[in-house]
Amino acid sequence: MTIIIKVGIFCINILYFFMKLLPTRNKITMMSRQASHETMDFRLLREEIERRNENVKVVVLCKELKDGIKSTTMDKIKYAFHMLVQMYHLATSKVVILDSYCMVVSILKHKKKLKIIQMWHSMGTMKLFGYAVLDKEEGSKSSIATLMKMHKNYDYIFASNDAYKDHLARGFNYTKDNILTFPLPRLDLLISDEYDKKQKERIYEVYPELKNKKNIVYCPTFRKIEDEFALKVKDLIDNVDLNKYNLIIKLHPLSKVNELDVKDGVYFDREFSSFDMLCVADYLISDYSCIIYEAAIKNIPLYFYNFDIDHYEVGRGLAIDYYKELPGPINKDAKELLDSIENKEYDMLKLKKFKDKYVYDTKHASKDIIDFVWKFIK
Repeated sequence: MTIIIKVGIFCINILYFFMKLLPTRNKITMMSRQASHETMDFRLLREEIERRNENVKVVVLCKELKDGIKSTTMDKIKYAFHMLVQMYHLATSKVVILDSYCMVVSILKHKKKLKIIQMWHSMGTMKLFGYAVLDKEEGSKSSIATLMKMHKNYDYIFASNDAYKDHLARGFNYTKDNILTFPLPRLDLLISDEYDKKQKERIYEVYPELKNKKNIVYCPTFRKIEDEFALKVKDLIDNVDLNKYNLIIKLHPLSKVNELDVKDGVYFDREFSSFDMLCVADYLISDYSCIIYEAAIKNIPLYFYNFDIDHYEVGRGLAIDYYKELPGPINKDAKELLDSIENKEYDMLKLKKFKDKYVYDTKHASKDIIDFVWKFIK
């Protein structure tokens, strides 16, 4: 298998050699495998570029391969053709911006004048990733990472604040010299009263009942094995006082957990993103999801339901000191966690310190990024 992969990489580089003979255009290309549609962050960057009204072409390439190596043969063939499109734009762009791992970026030898920026897709981190979890239960094998040159060829990596740089340096296997402080473009929406109002109106049109009680939004991270998880979600439902609160459950898109006993006041929502549900959240319950950084920016009290913390500490590993850093009550027991929402005063100062540590305070995140990129365009 190793020989086959090496031969494949060699052949792709030969094809790419001829693509690089094409002239470089005044072009910025953005690539993602987080979704098969233009991501929020890419849209905000594209709009910022278009506002400048200069002769710069913007190309957005987003395609998800949901099941990875377990995808169907047809899906793999379609993705292979998508990679050829990526290669063409890599060969003819001045700047490429990523928000996730991109195979052709790592395995190809690029023009020296091409600048590749890894923006990543998270405002902060909770779980270890990349090189920090090699050969662990949920990580890649070292041999594969070496063979595929995982996360190579980045000129710059963006971090939301200085405290996040150590996490990224470890995960990407770079020094902090390559990492610059630029929060994600979505920060512009998180601090926008206009956006907040608009999303509330959209959500209330679908769920008018959410206006009548305080809203607890539960955003758990994805688990590959969900047997225990389903039981713990049921515990949460059974222990929330639905006379006082609505419980909005935002399962990960890949979750296979079916909607459990739906009661009045419990919503398994798949209509809106977790990001937008923050606009109606009075409290957020999570575990190891990076949605907590976005909620902190909106000053939403955070609570942590960490019933499987032992598994995550061993099988994946956590990037932060979980019990020391997280700015809210932490509990493995649903009843005790919900009791802390109802009966204990929340430490908003601790929440602010957490937010200030991990997210740089700027009022124009998209503009800051494009100001930086622009010097490679002229």
